[in-house]
Amino acid sequence: QVQLVESGGGSVQAGGSLRLSCVASGYIDSRRCMAWFRRAPGNGREGVAVISSDGTTTYGDAVRGRFTISRDNAKNSLYLQMDSLKSEDTAMYYCAAGGPGASLWYGDFGLWGQGTQVTVSS
Repeated sequence: QVQLVESGGGSVQAGGSLRLSCVASGYIDSRRCMAWFRRAPGNGREGVAVISSDGTTTYGDAVRGRFTISRDNAKNSLYLQMDSLKSEDTAMYYCAAGGPGASLWYGDFGLWGQGTQVTVSS
């Protein structure tokens, strides 16, 4: 069973940056979409960004223009560069793998990591 392991979370001041990484313990079909989701306390799961096999990206409205998703298929890895962080970005961030045509809806994703915490102080 392939597992996804996130890293790179931490505490940062508003306006700062963090880079999250997600590594698969085994082979991830490069045709699969990969995505980042987040969940803040008291909120539901929110789609942050998704990237398809050809590099096409889609971002949630709250992060567009500040976050950048990328992937390295050779390393079975997914990344999220987060710039201009705001206090409302505070959440647990999850890496996920879905089908080739997955959108930013959590139901399209069947493989999830355990999450990494991001805390932004104002």
